[in-house]
Amino acid sequence: MAHLLEQMAYVGQTPWHGLGNSLAPKQPIEVWAKQAGMDWQIQESEVRFMADQVGHLGTIHTFADQKVLYRSDTKQALSVVSQRYQVVQPREVLEFYRDLTEIAGYELETAGVLKGGKKFWALAKTGQSMVLKGNDLVKGYLLLATSCDGTLATTATPTTIRVVCNNTLTIAVNGATQAIKVPHSTKFDAQAVKQQLGVAVSQWDAFMYRMRMLSERKVKSHEAMNYFLRVLCDTSAANAGEPATLVNERALKKVQNLYDGQGHGAALDSAKGTAWGLLNAVTEYVDHEKRARSTESRMDSAWFGQGAAIKQRALDSALLLAA
Repeated sequence: MAHLLEQMAYVGQTPWHGLGNSLAPKQPIEVWAKQAGMDWQIQESEVRFMADQVGHLGTIHTFADQKVLYRSDTKQALSVVSQRYQVVQPREVLEFYRDLTEIAGYELETAGVLKGGKKFWALAKTGQSMVLKGNDLVKGYLLLATSCDGTLATTATPTTIRVVCNNTLTIAVNGATQAIKVPHSTKFDAQAVKQQLGVAVSQWDAFMYRMRMLSERKVKSHEAMNYFLRVLCDTSAANAGEPATLVNERALKKVQNLYDGQGHGAALDSAKGTAWGLLNAVTEYVDHEKRARSTESRMDSAWFGQGAAIKQRALDSALLLAA
């Protein structure tokens, strides 16, 4: 089966998905572009079709309302979009971090291309970190990702990574994600996004205060079971007066085992028998254990798809426990 991951680069330890080209720290943007497979451009062409075919010949017509996006290097078609669609280039995603890495102390950690160029991203450490009890280290990151097939707005997402298990979690305060989304119907303005992110990044302390609350909230066994059922099961039927349907019994058993000691960092004081442990059992399941067609597919889901939605539901439910 073809890989979803076209190419990527990383600094430091091999990423949790085990993929990519290793780079030395503090490489220039130009090196990142080449090693991450982001040194090409998205080009545009008219949509044309053939009609009135007679024998091997026909008349070629243009469909003016849409355009084809394709790669400059391989000429591979990426998508057909409306003429209003505003393209964000792979290099723009990396350039977003230039002043952040040169002036603000950020460090690029991974960048790459998914689905043949239809999605691409870069992830950088912000320099923020916090240690929960038991020496449980959590670091702050900023993920910038976009697509050229309409599946993802250009999105800047403040993110945390729990070092002991490489679990990723989107920062959310008062139930609202701190991500900044720029739809492709408008032009991507990097500086405007950074100004908005100034507010979001300042929410780090508020978010980590809530994570510390989770690490202090002791959980009873029936609370843990109810939490996993709420996060992993379809409750829409139960709300209608019918029994809830398990999305996946394997998933339920797996997260219970991760919580009960099999998960990385599950035995730390911050996680053992706490709401923080519940949350990290789910995030570890989504990031590392959830069934997927491939490792790349799991990464795509964990950051942008169903997996990201499950993690958000896990966070919301954990915060309700600690309220």
